[in-house]
Amino acid sequence: MRLQVMGPLRVWRGGVEVDAGPGQQRALLALLLAQHGQPVGLGELVDLIWVTDPPPTAVNIIHKYIGALRRVLEPDVAPRSPGSYLARQGNGYRLAAGPDVLDLAAFGRFVTAAKAAAAAGRTGEALDRYGDALQLCHGPAGGGLADNAKAAAVFAGIDGRFVDAAVDAAAVAVAGGRPGEVLAPLRLAAGMFPLHEPVHAALMAALAGADRQAEGLAVYQSIRERLADELGVDPGRELSEAYLRVLTPIEVTPSVAPPTVPSAPVPAQLPPDLPLFVGRRPELAVLDDLVAATTDRTGPLVIAMDGMGGVGKSTLAAHFAHRVAGQFTDGQLYLDLQGHEEDGEGVPVVEALRSLLYALGLRGADAPESLEALMGAYRSRTAGKRILVLLDNVRDQSQVHPLLPGSAGSLVLVTSRLPQVGLAVLGGARLVRVDLPDRQVAREMLERRLAHADRVTGADTESLDAIVELCGRLPLALAILGARLSARPRLSLASVAEELRDGAQRLAAFPGGRGVRDPRTTFAWSYRQLSPDAARLFRLLSVALTPGITAEAAASLSGWELRRTSHTLAELAEGALMTEDELGRFSSHVLVKAYAEEVFRDTEPPAVRAAAIGRLLQHYLHSVLNAQSELKAYRGMPPPPPPPDGVVAEQPGSMGEAHRWFDRHRDVLFEAVHVAAEGDHGVVPWRLALAMPQFLEAAGMFRDWEDVVRTALRAAREQGDAVGEAHLCRSLAGPRWYSGAYDEALDLLHTALRHYTEHGMRNEQGTVQNNLQTVYTSLGDHEVALEHARAAVALGRLHGERHIELGGYLGLGQSLSELQRFEEAVHASRQALAICLDIDQWAEEAMTRHMLAQGLAGMGRVDEAIEEYTTAVRLGDVAAPGPVQVAVHRDLSKLLLSTGDVAGARQAFDRAVELMGTFQDGGPERLRADLAQLAELLARHG
Repeated sequence: MRLQVMGPLRVWRGGVEVDAGPGQQRALLALLLAQHGQPVGLGELVDLIWVTDPPPTAVNIIHKYIGALRRVLEPDVAPRSPGSYLARQGNGYRLAAGPDVLDLAAFGRFVTAAKAAAAAGRTGEALDRYGDALQLCHGPAGGGLADNAKAAAVFAGIDGRFVDAAVDAAAVAVAGGRPGEVLAPLRLAAGMFPLHEPVHAALMAALAGADRQAEGLAVYQSIRERLADELGVDPGRELSEAYLRVLTPIEVTPSVAPPTVPSAPVPAQLPPDLPLFVGRRPELAVLDDLVAATTDRTGPLVIAMDGMGGVGKSTLAAHFAHRVAGQFTDGQLYLDLQGHEEDGEGVPVVEALRSLLYALGLRGADAPESLEALMGAYRSRTAGKRILVLLDNVRDQSQVHPLLPGSAGSLVLVTSRLPQVGLAVLGGARLVRVDLPDRQVAREMLERRLAHADRVTGADTESLDAIVELCGRLPLALAILGARLSARPRLSLASVAEELRDGAQRLAAFPGGRGVRDPRTTFAWSYRQLSPDAARLFRLLSVALTPGITAEAAASLSGWELRRTSHTLAELAEGALMTEDELGRFSSHVLVKAYAEEVFRDTEPPAVRAAAIGRLLQHYLHSVLNAQSELKAYRGMPPPPPPPDGVVAEQPGSMGEAHRWFDRHRDVLFEAVHVAAEGDHGVVPWRLALAMPQFLEAAGMFRDWEDVVRTALRAAREQGDAVGEAHLCRSLAGPRWYSGAYDEALDLLHTALRHYTEHGMRNEQGTVQNNLQTVYTSLGDHEVALEHARAAVALGRLHGERHIELGGYLGLGQSLSELQRFEEAVHASRQALAICLDIDQWAEEAMTRHMLAQGLAGMGRVDEAIEEYTTAVRLGDVAAPGPVQVAVHRDLSKLLLSTGDVAGARQAFDRAVELMGTFQDGGPERLRADLAQLAELLARHG
């Protein structure tokens, strides 16, 4: 694999150039290559790709491009795998490619080697390495893929590095008597930057050294005219000196060493390292690698750490600064820029510069007045030195740029709530996201703070874990509670845990004041920085259901159109008030959500909250119904009214997408049923609950099926909703039947049948008749089961309801087979099959072919039966996974075993066992017993 970004974007794989895709996808790859090794946030990528007005699906488009680029770079990479090059990091992506793959990485390595050789006096080696580096550039970086100023700035940074290297190489070449070797890259650099005086001066010097004075004079004449025409200025000092050198070559003499001056005091201003520091190994490893990496830096290494308030950025930065302080022998400077204080303005730049200059030995009386003079003095005093500068609590890049030392050997550590994208684009900063510690590290943080007080005993283990989780593992919260528990020996961990469980008063558990910044104060600053739209959505999201919310659900919550909502979510994510996961769901930290709830209660009337919850429940109802419709399954009940205005429902596009959508949303749908059951929000719980059983049955989640239906059933009975009770009793009979509680299942079905009869709901009565056939079959009462199947067929025909008629014929086929009336069973199954094919019901077709195979096998038509089983397996894999597939593989295994095909029987049995292994609680007992008996039969056949 070879990647080129120093010039037109090009990709080679296995020596063959490949297409990197459409324009925006190519631009995305080029921008990631330009910032290789550092994460680029999604919000930044959106700004870099779209000039103005990004589409509402911008983030989804970037996810799609990332997937396509992974396949371009590594065609064999597994689906959804990050591969070797493109990895998700924080709220963005990072491209990792070494110098053997990426031209920009190789360029950096060669330039670093060249500078080291030049510093050691190895001129020939230095020029060789410069030559290796400069030949990698083939024109402006990105090849014109930049569509806006931000993207152009990224690529311009690469071009600037090339130009700087060309100028440095020219100096080495002229001094070493080999000027001709740099003429080609200098001409390329001059063409890329027609008004860049230093590169034209270097080109003139190289031409003069190669005895090509006439060309040198032509270069001077050309740039002098351009400067006059376009800028209205005369050539500067460098060009003028180069012009004189062309006219009269100057003999280079050794420079005289500057006089010795008294050394300034070495500052050591770092704040104390936290004695209780624990964990952060991944972040420290990233920071170590950044500092250790050899690069071609022409300015200081800037590392900007961002993360939500209270996550521990300052603590980590101070700890790391002490860890590497020995490498920066000219001192360590520290400033708290107070960008997150109440007024939000922070320390003025002039004041910050004076503080740093005083630390570097400048007397107050000697400090200049103007900002420009202060910046000049600061850069002069830091030039050529190895200094570590820690800038804490930065508001934005405008506070940082004037404080960057004038030395490539220096390190600047920045902490901020917000990602310092501008600092990365314009100053080459490396962005590091500081996330929450994992559960074990968070627990250790709290334990260390309590260790000296002997507060934690064996009996406190459960409370300790609860505190960690209820604090959301936020280091600031753990530190406050650790101090509170230490200061109050009689306050138990259990009492603190109980305080935290009260969501409405959770933040009251963290006392502020007396110099302590509590979580509420920390979050308030971030909230005040939000736009009006983002502030409103932040408040509304306090009622979002766990574990996360999609952009469509947020749009429904707010009542806005999708594009406006997506932009607002991006703002909240950039402000570290929300996080986005791989699936595009947004969630907030538990304490941030508690703060949002407080603000919501203080600023909005209860009616606004109720309306928002209602819209959200409508979103989930219509989204799950859309997913259910992709299963082409019979609902057995009338549809609800269409969604109200402002509700944006999600729409899976296929049966597979519907199953995946449900897997991602299962937990939030369960919670939606509970919320709907607790109050009048315009959505009856049974409608939500009854859209799920087909998914839950397919996944073998029978206990969850029972739980969600029972929740809705209690609400229906409390509200006196007889129709809802009937629907839910019929559904609840399903998991009770699977668990072997046949009598209870019959009671539930008869209750449903009574309500349906009282309300004249004939179609629903037919559905219950089919359910009764299934239960009586399990009880072994096949004659009664047969009568219920015939009743279902009759009701279906009478009312023209083909789904009910289909279910009746399915039951007829099963009952007749159980009664060994195989010819009749086959006839009934074929009638069911004809209906399946007519109304395009894949899941029922799989079950029908299963019944047909049983009848054919009973008639001795084994080959036909095996063919039907095989078709049922194929259909079931797509449309009817779950217990239906287990039964098909079980019966196929038995039939193959009876024919002597032991290998085929074992294969079908193994597949049945594999499916059962995915079911909740190991699957239904009756199926487990069937497979156990089948295992014994197979064992007898070796």
